[in-house]
Order: sequence, then structure tokens, then C-alpha cells
Amino acid sequence: MELSFKLCSLSELAQLREISEQTFVTAFAKDNDPTDFKRYIEHAFALEKIKGELSNPNSDFYFVYANDEVVGYFKLNVQEAQSELKYDDSIELERIYVLQKHQGLGLGVQFLNHIKKLSQGRKKNMLWLGVWQENKRAIEFYERNGFQKFDTHPYFIGSDKQTDWLMRFDLSTL
Repeated sequence: MELSFKLCSLSELAQLREISEQTFVTAFAKDNDPTDFKRYIEHAFALEKIKGELSNPNSDFYFVYANDEVVGYFKLNVQEAQSELKYDDSIELERIYVLQKHQGLGLGVQFLNHIKKLSQGRKKNMLWLGVWQENKRAIEFYERNGFQKFDTHPYFIGSDKQTDWLMRFDLSTL
């Protein structure tokens, strides 16, 4: 399936907020306390919060299309928009989601390959991300695609303290 990638604009804010919440809920609602999860969703995917992220010049959201249909999205952060490292030569892949009905088609690999090329084109040496330690399927996916664990950090869903693995990909290997 051939994909195209489009940088999101403020005119697409409502669609971005909707797809952001939808994919997160689909991926994680079943594994979290409903009260904590609801509280997290209300904050993390509030329209004003997404608008602020979308307006940040150091963050980019991309919609991914197959034909004319959105099949997923991702978010990249540089400089101070990065949640952890904030190195000039690194770029954070903060979010990457394929809509449920399009999962299992190999699209995630195509997303990552495009992200790696974008990152390299921005003269970055390292692409990194955080992934919940309980998300074994995602961890295996990233490992198959050249990422290696280098640290951990806490991630809160409401009051529930969880642990994310920090994983990195050396862009000089491309």
C-alpha cells in the first residue's frame, strides 16, 4: 500500500484531536484503571492542549494517508519540545499510531522508514522514543526496526505511575 505524508496545520486541529484520542483509547484503555484513564484523556487530548502542541515550532504532526484516507499519524519533537533528551542532534518520535482497521498491513514499518528519512534530512544523528514497558508488541516492533533500549522514565496515566522504555535508533546506520 502506497502512503503519503502530510504536515498537519491548525485548520486540521479538530481532526488531529479526534484521531489522537481515538488511537490512544483503542491502544490503552483496556489496560488502565478507568478513572485514571478518563482523567488522563480529558487532559492530554483537550483541544487547547493539542492546539498548543500543534502551534509549537519545535513539534510537527503528520497525517499518513493511503489513497485519500487517513490511516494514522505521528508527532516529532526537536530541541526543547523533546520530553527528555533535548539534544540538538536528536529528534523524538513522541507519537506514532496506525488506526486499528489498518493495523497488520505493514504500515508501521513504512511510517518508521519515512520518519527515519525525515530525521536524517533534518541532520539529526539519533531518533528516540518512549514506549510503555508493558507494550511488548510495540517493543518487539521497534527492536525489529533497529531501536535499542537505553534508559527508562516514568509516565503517568492519571495517578498511575508507569514506566516507559526509552529506545533509540542511530540514524548514521541508514
